[in-house]
Amino acid sequence: MRETLVEMLSGAGELSVETIVIRLAAAAVISCFIFLSYWLSHSGSIYSKKFNVSLVAMTLVTTTVMIVIGNNLALSLGMVGALSIVRYRTAIKDTRDTLYIFWTIVVGICCGAGDFRVAGIGTAFVFVMLLLFGRIKNDNRVLMIIRTTRTNEQRLEALIFQRFSRKATLRVKNTTDTSVEFIYELSRRVMNKDRKSTQSITDAVYALGNIEYFNTVAQNDDIGS
Repeated sequence: MRETLVEMLSGAGELSVETIVIRLAAAAVISCFIFLSYWLSHSGSIYSKKFNVSLVAMTLVTTTVMIVIGNNLALSLGMVGALSIVRYRTAIKDTRDTLYIFWTIVVGICCGAGDFRVAGIGTAFVFVMLLLFGRIKNDNRVLMIIRTTRTNEQRLEALIFQRFSRKATLRVKNTTDTSVEFIYELSRRVMNKDRKSTQSITDAVYALGNIEYFNTVAQNDDIGS
C-alpha cells in the first residue's frame, strides 16, 4: 500500500525526448487548424492577429504543462495551487473568443496526455461547426439616438410611439435643465419597413424643430454590442 502511494505521488517516470517532441508537434499541427478557423470565422475590427497567434502559443503551453504533470499526482496538485493564485483579466472582445480559449486548452490537454485521436476528431468537428456558423453576427438591432430640447420631450415620445408603437424600446433617457436625449432600440426589420413610408423617420423627427442631432447606429459585434 505504501509503495503504491509513493508511486502515485512520484509519477510513472520520465518521458523520452521523442515522445515529448511528438506530442508538441501534434499540438502545433492542430493549433494551425485553430489559427485558420479563427481567421475564417472573424472579420473586420473584431479580428485580432495577436490573439490568433496567442491561441497557437496557448495550445503549446498547455501541452507542455500536461507533459510536465504526467501521472505525478503531487506535481499536478502543486500546479493547480500555483495557477489558482493567478488572476486573468483579459478583456474578451467577442464571445466566440472564449470558445477558442477553451478549444486550445482542451487540445493542449489531449496532446499532452498523448490522446491524439480525441484531439484530432474533436478539432475536426469544432472546425466544421465554426466554419458553418462562425460568421453569424448580432446585427439585427438598430439604435436611434435623438437629442432635443425639454419642450419637445412629450412630442418626440408621441412621434416615436406613433411610428413604431411598442416595437421601439426606450433604453436610455438622459435629461438636463434644457435638453433631453433618447436612445431607442428596435429591430432592423422594423426600421427597414418604416423606410417605405412617404416621410422618413429622420424627416419626421427634424420636423418637430429644435433637434440637436439624430443618429442611427447599427448595433452589432463590430462595435461590441
